[in-house]
Amino acid sequence: MMFACTGEKDVTVLKLGHGLDTSHPVHLAMEFMAERTAEYSEGKMRIDVYPSQQLGTERELLELLQIGSVDITKVSSSVIEGFDPVYKVFSVPFLFVDADHRYRVWDGVVGRELLDAGERIRLMGLTYYDAGTRSFYTKDRAIHHPDDLSGLRIRVQESPAAIQMVNLLGGNATPISWGELYTALQQGIVEGAENNPPSFHLSGHYEVSGYYSLNEHTAVPDILYASLHTWERLNEEEQAILLRAAEESGIYQRDLWRVATEQALEEVRNAGVEIIYPDKAPFLERLQPLYEQYKNESEELKQFIERIQDLADG
Repeated sequence: MMFACTGEKDVTVLKLGHGLDTSHPVHLAMEFMAERTAEYSEGKMRIDVYPSQQLGTERELLELLQIGSVDITKVSSSVIEGFDPVYKVFSVPFLFVDADHRYRVWDGVVGRELLDAGERIRLMGLTYYDAGTRSFYTKDRAIHHPDDLSGLRIRVQESPAAIQMVNLLGGNATPISWGELYTALQQGIVEGAENNPPSFHLSGHYEVSGYYSLNEHTAVPDILYASLHTWERLNEEEQAILLRAAEESGIYQRDLWRVATEQALEEVRNAGVEIIYPDKAPFLERLQPLYEQYKNESEELKQFIERIQDLADG
């Protein structure tokens, strides 16, 4: 955070860095937040957005946030679970029944408590950005049932939860960086991966993967954090403005995400990808041991899982 003197007034300038490109719905939501912050503060606050890893990778930005060198960033909740295990709750397969269930959790008491848990690692949670649901895409074999994953090398994130999930389903979980995945699919180093529709489309992975099975096993949100160093230097009015603008940007992003998802599925279908809508029950059944493992891991994690499940019916 810095102060810029412009004419008659001092402006509080916040530096926001992230790794996404400028067409991504999350980047557009961050620009929306910057506009709202300037408007609500009558020009006394400004957010400068640095996309496309200009200030570092997601993990590097998270570490810069903890020491106060960057003011705001977004982090996938699967990355943050390495900093605080409570965030594993978002990697529990089939925990959310649909988008409305996700939004009820994020917008309510449970969602706020999970954002506030960031203070334990010097982060101030501001809002959630929808990253949809993750599903399997494969090169040569359609996935209708967990048995179809048997023996397939499936790329996963560097997430213990994701590795366990794929292995339980019978696949061979293979952590590979996102930037190397296209080539890995092309060369047969892996035979499939899992991600949401916009990522499947924008990455070009549909060019080397003929099947997309929408089993929607996890719904891992992005979380927008401010550095606690920055937050504590803002006065109460500035904190309220930033939080209001962030929360509004989270709501705004949901429509952008829905449209991007619909467009992505249409584009990959037109490109010749076979889209499969499998029965989710066999996947859920195969993954039951994960529920027991998470619930036994800590009382805090168990309670969050159960409270989220209780919100499934509205």
